[in-house]
Parts: sequence; C-alpha cells; structure tokens
Amino acid sequence: MLIFDRSRPGRAALAQLLPETAESPLIPGHLLRNTPPALPEVSELDAVRHYTRLSQQNYAIDTQFYPLGSCTMKYNPKACHDLASLPGFLDTHPLGLERAGQGTLACLYELQEMLREITGMAGVSLACAAGAQGEFAGVAMIRAYHLSRGDSARTEMLVPDAAHGTNPASATMGGFRVREIATDSDGNVDLAALDQAVGPQTAGIMLTNPSTLGVFDQHIQAIADVVHKAGGLLYYDGANLNAIAGKVRPGDMGFDVIHLNLHKTFSTPHGGGGPGAGPVGVDHKLLPFLPLPVIVADGARYRMLTESEQPQSIGHLVTFAGNVGVLLRAYIYIRMLGRAGLERVAEFSTLNANYLLRKLVENGFEPAFPQRRAAHEFIITLKRLAKERHVTALDFAKRLLDYGVHAPTVYFPLLIPECFLIEPTETESKETLDAFIQVMAAILQEAETEPDRVKSAPHSLPVRRLDEVRAARHPDLAYRSE
Repeated sequence: MLIFDRSRPGRAALAQLLPETAESPLIPGHLLRNTPPALPEVSELDAVRHYTRLSQQNYAIDTQFYPLGSCTMKYNPKACHDLASLPGFLDTHPLGLERAGQGTLACLYELQEMLREITGMAGVSLACAAGAQGEFAGVAMIRAYHLSRGDSARTEMLVPDAAHGTNPASATMGGFRVREIATDSDGNVDLAALDQAVGPQTAGIMLTNPSTLGVFDQHIQAIADVVHKAGGLLYYDGANLNAIAGKVRPGDMGFDVIHLNLHKTFSTPHGGGGPGAGPVGVDHKLLPFLPLPVIVADGARYRMLTESEQPQSIGHLVTFAGNVGVLLRAYIYIRMLGRAGLERVAEFSTLNANYLLRKLVENGFEPAFPQRRAAHEFIITLKRLAKERHVTALDFAKRLLDYGVHAPTVYFPLLIPECFLIEPTETESKETLDAFIQVMAAILQEAETEPDRVKSAPHSLPVRRLDEVRAARHPDLAYRSE
C-alpha cells in the first residue's frame, strides 16, 4: 500500500509542523510555491510504521545471502563507515583540502601507494567516480599514448566475447572500433583467433582475469606477448581482482593499464549507481597520461598535481578529490586486513566458490566448464532443464527469491546458454553455503516434479513476477493523484 492510500484529510504529525507564520529566511520569496505540495496526510505513527515496513522488505547483504556473481556483494565492515565518518574527514571543505585536510590527503596518498603495490603498476590515480569511468579513462590513456608517438593508425580495440558489456562501450566512447575475440573450449581467449586479429591497427585488448567465465586465463603470458609484439597495450578490467589480490598482480601479468572497482575487492558500498570509485593504474610509459587529481608527497606535505605539472594528462575526470568517502572506506579496509588479510580474502573467496561448485555438481547441476577449477565465481548452465522441463534460468532465479536468497546473475556471459553465474564471496560461512546448496537442490527437484510452481515464482513476495524490461525502461516512480 502506498502511503498516499493511508492519507486522511487533516491528519498530520502535529509535533513536526512549523507554525503557519514561519518563513524560511534562506529561500527568497519569489522562489516559494504558492500552493501546498500533494503530500500524504498521515500521523507520525502511520508514517513511522509505513517506512519501517518498507525497510523490512528491502533485500540487503546485512540480512540475507547475496551470491551475485560478476558484481561482488561483499559484507561492508561497519568499522570502515564509522572511521570514514570521523569529524576530521567529514568537516573538511573540499576547497580547503590542501591547506586544512593534510590528514585526508595523507590517507589518499597512502591508498594510491597501496593500490600500486597490490596491482604491480607504476602509478595510480584515484580519479574516476566509478568503474565504468575508470574504463573510459584507461581507454583514453591508451589513445593518448599512441597519439603521443604519432601512431594514429591504431583504431581497433580487441574485446573477448566473454567481456563485460562496459568494455566495448568504453572502447567505442574512446573512439575505437571494437573487434571481438572468441573464447576457446576451456574458457580462455582463443589464441588462434587473437593471432588473426592483431596487427598495426590494434590499439590494445581489454581483459578481465579471472574472466567473467569464472576461470583464470591460462594463456595470459602468451596473450601479452602477442599484443605487445603487435604494438598494442593490455587493459585490465579489475572486476575480479578479488580472486587474486595478494596472489597475482596485473602488472606482473603484463598489463599496461588497469581500473579497479573498489566495491568489488575493497568492500566499499555498492550503492545502486553511486557514489562509487574506480581508481586507475598504469605502467611507467603511461604515467604522464594519468587523470587528475593525483596526490603527491612533498616532504611532509601532501598536495594534488596541477595540470601544468602533468601536461599530457587526459585531464580532470572528477571535481576536487573525487568521492573521498568511498576512497577512505577502501583505505581503512586495506589497512584493517593488511597483506596477509588480503591474501586470505582471495583464498577464502576461491575456496567458497569451489566448495559450492563441487556440491552443486554432486546435487545434479551442470557446470559450464567441468574441466576447470573456479576462481571466485563459477557458472552452471540450466540448458537441460530449459529443454526438457521448459524451466529457464530466469524461472529458477525467481524461485530462489521465495526461499529468501537473492538471485545470482543470469544470462551473463551471453555465450553460456541458460547461464547462472554464482559468486559466494569470502565472507559467507559454510553453514550459509550449505543452506544455499539445499535450496538449489530443492528447486531442482521442484523443476523436475512441479515445473509450473517454479515457472510461476515468486509466490511469497509483496509483488509477483514483473515485466523486467518494462520495469527497467519505464519506471513509474512519482505518485500522481488521479
């Protein structure tokens, strides 16, 4: 029920009302509205109950299991939020950051250095307000590098068919023509296809490793050799760094440019579109092109590089120092875990994924790559159910909601039929994983014996099955009284 449906004329939270004669000294009179807004007229208790009820209907990592592959829904330690909210951080005005915010700048500088060490790159910029903007920055740096050498013939960006959709989008925005590279039967980049595609027109290749197929590319060194020999650069999509942090570094694999999604590896909130942070890193030859701001240390003082000091930079991509609150949460998370803790994250996330994969196979599920071990996520395919019982991956995902489990990513990557991409993260207990296995097995049994029950799910939620395309493209978010 909408709160407007509870509205009764004249009902109000009287203790919250301003006196009728009150005027705001902050808003000029000509900007004040002449008619009252169409707000619901409810008591304070009705309003409290309404919004409390809505909050209880929310699905969140703080309350339930969230195996959303390809976009880590890690637990966000509350200590990170508390420390990033200290008055010394919150009360710093961005215009006075260099003069009065030396402590904040010191933290950001140390975060740059820690990310540089974790990734094996020569330099890092914390600029970029999201991973997608980080991708654009990386592509822009590749373009600037080639043009700076007078090489304007490199017009193609190679992108594997298992790539995130943002990769070809970023490459296109950067002015490149996208050329797709096939995946082989083991989930690696097809080296024969790569050999045929590279040439003097190749600006670079965009890779996620481990890939969206949940496996570490066994040919990464050969890929680096082929692309570098052709004069191209390697771009690392850091979406799955969580599986290898502290174990393998993109810089050591041969990558020239990286971006990181802090929420996927360093436990900052995934805020439904923002605010986010997508730092970028580069090797030595791309250092002059890093986006601003870049924090530097002058003795005991910290400051931001100016455009005159970094004349080949691709420029400012965020105002002031970016989304500092998000960056501070990642800084605190890394400091809390330390080197050994980050290694355990990679170990436990991979262990959890392989435990789930093994148990689901034992319960009758079909892995997409049975010959490969999982990284921190893996894929099962429900193509047999779709063919024999007409129960699709979408049906299966909807039925999970009835059991109180958030659905994993479905139908991505596109090359796996009836795809189910599962990522448990390192923060879930064995008991939670076992409960998820039981739910999956129960739904599989239902699909065999009561397929219509699965196909008509969800049954227990406040709303039944939505037209997802219509809900995404035509959201009805504003109340209008008829």
